[in-house]
Amino acid sequence: MTTTPVWSVDPRTGKQREQVAVEATPREVDEAVRAAHAARGPLADAAVRAAFLRTAAALLDEAAAHVIEAADAETALGPGRLTGELARTTGQLRAFADAVDEGSYLDIRIDRADPSLSPPRPELRRYKVPLGVVAVYAASNFPLAFSVPGGDTASALAAGCPVVVKAHPDHPATSELCASLLRRAAVANGLPPEVVSVVHGFDAGLELIRHPLVAAAGFTGSVRGGRALFDAAAARPVPIPFHGELGSLNPVVVTPAAAAERAEEIGSGLAASMTLGVGQFCVKPGLVLVPDGADGDRITGELTKALGETEPGVLLDRRMRENFISGVRERAALPGVEAPVTPGSGGEHTVGAGYLTVRAGDLLASDGHDLLLEECFGPVTVVVRYGGQAEAGAVLELLEGNLSATLQLSAAETEGAPGPAAELIGQVTRLAGRIVVNGWPTGVAVAPAQHHGGPYPAATSHSTSVGGTAIERWLRPVAYQSVPDALLPAELREANPLGLPRRVTGA
Repeated sequence: MTTTPVWSVDPRTGKQREQVAVEATPREVDEAVRAAHAARGPLADAAVRAAFLRTAAALLDEAAAHVIEAADAETALGPGRLTGELARTTGQLRAFADAVDEGSYLDIRIDRADPSLSPPRPELRRYKVPLGVVAVYAASNFPLAFSVPGGDTASALAAGCPVVVKAHPDHPATSELCASLLRRAAVANGLPPEVVSVVHGFDAGLELIRHPLVAAAGFTGSVRGGRALFDAAAARPVPIPFHGELGSLNPVVVTPAAAAERAEEIGSGLAASMTLGVGQFCVKPGLVLVPDGADGDRITGELTKALGETEPGVLLDRRMRENFISGVRERAALPGVEAPVTPGSGGEHTVGAGYLTVRAGDLLASDGHDLLLEECFGPVTVVVRYGGQAEAGAVLELLEGNLSATLQLSAAETEGAPGPAAELIGQVTRLAGRIVVNGWPTGVAVAPAQHHGGPYPAATSHSTSVGGTAIERWLRPVAYQSVPDALLPAELREANPLGLPRRVTGA
């Protein structure tokens, strides 16, 4: 049988580093899924799951130098960025372990029987159970936090679901290293190593989403790739939930009052946000509405200055670099579009940061400018000059769903009575899953109240891939009616032997 090698590639040089694995055959995908399915029973013990997640975090921390070195060699993201990402990754694992211990994710609800009601109410007890094997499709731009040991994997394991990860081709060696650490953690806690498996290859990803024992999937990537998998998940004889994060423009609106108050601060902040990670963040601000006039010029002047001082950077792979250069070229060629700082090639393996500008009237007047409303992955943003709130609102009406929307407001607008600022909040709430005021969307805090998702195409569901409630994606509710106490799951028994939080007859 012919095998296709999987190579680790250095994006700084474009050269192959080492062969890491071979692409999985359909039989190997089937074996991985069936082994994961068989591991559901051992993973059902909540105390063991929590200990497993904490051990995984500890092993990743112990191997930090090796993990960061491997990830940097394959992504060129740099030790500083990757050190922070690893801390975020291990923090997520520990946070989900805490969630398992605490137990409220089970959403236990008990309604006592009440024959006096009309109609009479029977005894009802409800909680949530794991779906089964979860397929995780790793992201290119986060080799740790959205890859093998990342949030999708951590939340699925916390829910009691074994995981099969389709590794991203941009960091196969990092994926294998992290998988080995997770599997060591599983064995150390008496679990079969198959609670986490990794497969490589495009065809393996398709086999995975179609496998009858896969119960749900999580994805972070492009609209094109995510939509293909989403459609495949829906076309199965038994469709499954597909929680995909596909793409986002992340609009920013700068009010005239904010521009007058702190134009230079906004311009420099925008430059830092749009170039963070060489513009390869899913929440990079890709469309910025600034008021036309002198204050808007102050913003773009500071943006021009800051970008002129930004060194060229390396994108994750050659394909992304080529797509970035061609995408910028196509957008810059549109009528009325200018490039005060031309983004594009910065050398044989690098790209230079820049931005494009267009007047809101031109954007609104021509269907040909729709390309400016699509994400361009890399260090570029589009500055739209608007003439008034109505024109800014009309531009926002053109946008599809986003992960984030940001408002830059003046001090008076944040402290005064509801007015135009409140109207803007209402308008962008329709567009996005996270609203930021006087900050920047890059940097997604891992916290219980976080939401990382949004209306399509930002996401294919209304769930989040970051934060404590990410665990809900891998659970389904079951109600037990008039079931004798001895036959109930331990989580629902009257004596509450596991000491779990629960809501009883509304209290």
